[in-house]
Amino acid sequence: MTLTEGQLIALENLALKQAGKPVDWINISDARSLTDLGLAERGREGWTITALGLEALQIAKPQK
Repeated sequence: MTLTEGQLIALENLALKQAGKPVDWINISDARSLTDLGLAERGREGWTITALGLEALQIAKPQK
């Protein structure tokens, strides 16, 4: 799966949010597309990253 730059930025921000770190704004269009792909979920407190989203982020941007 290939993510756009915007989707990747949104995914990174969602991972930071999950870790309890401050995040920049998350583009709604990108977050919705991540939801359609199963990489994020929409809840009461906004979007959250899924386990599949974390895996996709690791593949796209492996830790050094």
